[in-house]
Amino acid sequence: MKIIAIIARFLLGFIFLVFALNGFLHFIPASLPSGTAGQFVGALFVSNYLVVVFLLQLISAVLLVINRYVPLALALLAPVIVNILLFHLLMALAGLPLALVVTVLWIVVFLRVRSAFAGLLQQRVPA
Repeated sequence: MKIIAIIARFLLGFIFLVFALNGFLHFIPASLPSGTAGQFVGALFVSNYLVVVFLLQLISAVLLVINRYVPLALALLAPVIVNILLFHLLMALAGLPLALVVTVLWIVVFLRVRSAFAGLLQQRVPA
């Protein structure tokens, strides 16, 4: 399980590193999706919201690749992954397979470091 978690961590970091750098450098050609998905992405782009998202992805990816502050990287990526999943489920099904792969990789890495999240997963906190 340890080797699988290391591979998952590296792959997750590499995927987010590539897509975060693409957000800034635009080396992967892409066209704006049509319909609601295109309007949504257009609004995110025009508002510079995606700059913050790409920056969070870049920071998290570097932390995962260098194996430092992995729980922090996972905590930063969790809401990003949820939004990616919802976007592809509700607006653009084409990217759903990669979104599911990223989700599985995140879960594998999370299971390896779940003890770092023990304080968050308490049913009740002592008064």
